[in-house]
Amino acid sequence: MYKHILITTDGSELARKGVDHGLSLARSLDAKVTVVTVTEPFPIYAGEGWALGPQEFERYDADQVKFAKELLEPIRADAEKLGVACEIRHVPGRRPAEAILEIASEQGCSLIVMASHGRRGLGRLLLGSQTSEVVSQSPIPVLVVR
Repeated sequence: MYKHILITTDGSELARKGVDHGLSLARSLDAKVTVVTVTEPFPIYAGEGWALGPQEFERYDADQVKFAKELLEPIRADAEKLGVACEIRHVPGRRPAEAILEIASEQGCSLIVMASHGRRGLGRLLLGSQTSEVVSQSPIPVLVVR
């Protein structure tokens, strides 16, 4: 049924539950996986007396690449131990939901596995919900792990 599973992670403990669940599912279905993390653009705030130079942007980008590599490489190793074919992807400078949906389409994925904190009400409005956006816009099934 599911031959290519896209697993998302932001490095949180909850996201790790989603990764583990997705890898286990892939193993039981003999499916391959693509594991993705998305890092958002540098947050820019307009304010008086505060200016950023190119070095700050370059340092931020380098830190995001380092974070993604340190996050994704162990997941690839875990997948290999389970006998699951795994590709890892880091998408820098994008909104997570948009990037997740784009990669799922590009890769021909048949399922997206992601975690959600399950926030409701005001917390959801203030924090946003990338999971909710993916669920509402995805043309393929989304498995949400809590």
